[in-house]
Amino acid sequence: MTKTAWDELVFQSPYLAAVTAKELVQEGQMAEAYNVLESLVESMGRSERRAVGSQLTRLMLHIIKWKCQPEKRSASWVISIRSARREIAESQEEMPSLNRDFLISIWDKCLMAAKEDARDEMGKKAEIASLSWDDVFEQIYTIWEDDDLT
Repeated sequence: MTKTAWDELVFQSPYLAAVTAKELVQEGQMAEAYNVLESLVESMGRSERRAVGSQLTRLMLHIIKWKCQPEKRSASWVISIRSARREIAESQEEMPSLNRDFLISIWDKCLMAAKEDARDEMGKKAEIASLSWDDVFEQIYTIWEDDDLT
C-alpha cells in the first residue's frame, strides 16, 4: 500500500491501523509495518498539537475574561484556567516536543482566537493587546482571599 493509503487507514481507524501493523510484523513485512506506524505516529502528533492549541486558546479566553470582567469572576473560570493548565502540562509530559518553544510558536494564533471568542462571550471587544507567559502560566487566579490548599 502507499503512504496515502496508510494515512487514510489511520484517519479512519487508528486502532485498525495498529492491528494491521501488528499483523504485518507477524508476517515479516517490516517495511510495510514501519509505514503504518509512521502514519500513526504522525497522526497522533498532529492530534496532540491540536489539543494543546485548543487548551491554550481556552486558557487565554478565560484569562482575558478575568481581566476584562472582574465583576463576573467565578469559580468556574478559576477551574477552567487550572484545568487547561493541567491538560497542557499532561500533554507536555506525554510529548516533550510540546514544550515552551512549541507554545510560543502557536501563541499569536491562539491569542487571536481567544480574543475573538472572548468578544463573542462578553459582547464587547477585549481591551487586551497581549498576554504574557506569566499571565497565562504563572499568575494565580482565585476568588478566595486565602488560597492556601495545604
